[in-house]
Amino acid sequence: MERNAQEELKAHLIATNQEYRRLASEHSEFAKKLDAMEALPHLTHEEQLEEVRLKKMKLRLKDQMEAIVSQYRQQVA
Repeated sequence: MERNAQEELKAHLIATNQEYRRLASEHSEFAKKLDAMEALPHLTHEEQLEEVRLKKMKLRLKDQMEAIVSQYRQQVA
């Protein structure tokens, strides 16, 4: 799928699908936290563990969002 069409579909789902909107919001929050952690010169052991946890949670959210996209495509096809 063309990148622009993919972005339009995501924007449509954010506007019309409450679950997708919630997942996208959480995904964005985790991304911000990870960006802040990556800006630190050194991570403590606890921060490293938190970074791994956040990455896993962010990936899980992305998988859930992709499942909604796939489901939507099947419905409109």
